[in-house]
Amino acid sequence: MEAVTDPVKPRRYDNTSRRSHSDETRRRILGVAHQAMVERGYQATNIADVAAAVGVHIDTVYRLIGPKPVLLRELIERAISGRDAAVRPEDRDYVKAIRTEADPARKLAIYAAAMYDIQGRLAPLLLALRDAATTAPEAKQVWQEISDRRATNMRLLVEDLAGAGGLRPGLSTNDAADIIWVTNSAEVYLQFTRERRWPPERYRQWLEETWCRLLLPDPPLHGGSSNPEAQRTSPSGRDLPGLEGRSAAQLDRDDDGPDP
Repeated sequence: MEAVTDPVKPRRYDNTSRRSHSDETRRRILGVAHQAMVERGYQATNIADVAAAVGVHIDTVYRLIGPKPVLLRELIERAISGRDAAVRPEDRDYVKAIRTEADPARKLAIYAAAMYDIQGRLAPLLLALRDAATTAPEAKQVWQEISDRRATNMRLLVEDLAGAGGLRPGLSTNDAADIIWVTNSAEVYLQFTRERRWPPERYRQWLEETWCRLLLPDPPLHGGSSNPEAQRTSPSGRDLPGLEGRSAAQLDRDDDGPDP
């Protein structure tokens, strides 16, 4: 009599652990690459050195992320989103908040706060990319893509402002978008926070106040008052950063550095 045996069931392969290990390796690669590109620049960052620092084979870097231009683009996307993966502009929390907000000054305040949060991560990478774009064709392509995308997003913001009745009369959509594009650039952020040693919070306030003054219609004067204290109040209701309680003479004496 033949023995009856149960059919062998195929074992289900569980790759959860392997995927988790790959994700962790990918994060480590991006972390090392970020530090290298900020400290040494794009050209001096070598994929082989990144792989060695992480303790993986160079092929692992190419498999999990890609060549150096792709690696840099990935770092920029992570810096913008603040997450491990890119997030489409329309899916970002601050974009949703801007679109649901009715008040133009509040829209600009939300965007200034977002830039305050993002630029600390993004600005050093963008400068590394800008410098690399002068000599590396692949970096120049990434730089142009990022610049064009920023310009497009600025125009969308201005169109949203205009739709809410918040664009200064006589100011074109293109000019308003260019004003935002320049003032929230990586160069301006780093000049203020590194060269002039502004706290990032002061940069946020400056963005908000500058945008409100340059982009929005002038607020109506309350009873025709010419009170200079009222003139130091922004359209969003905030005192201008660093000007609270100071006279014009005091402001003239406050230049603590050489002319640019």
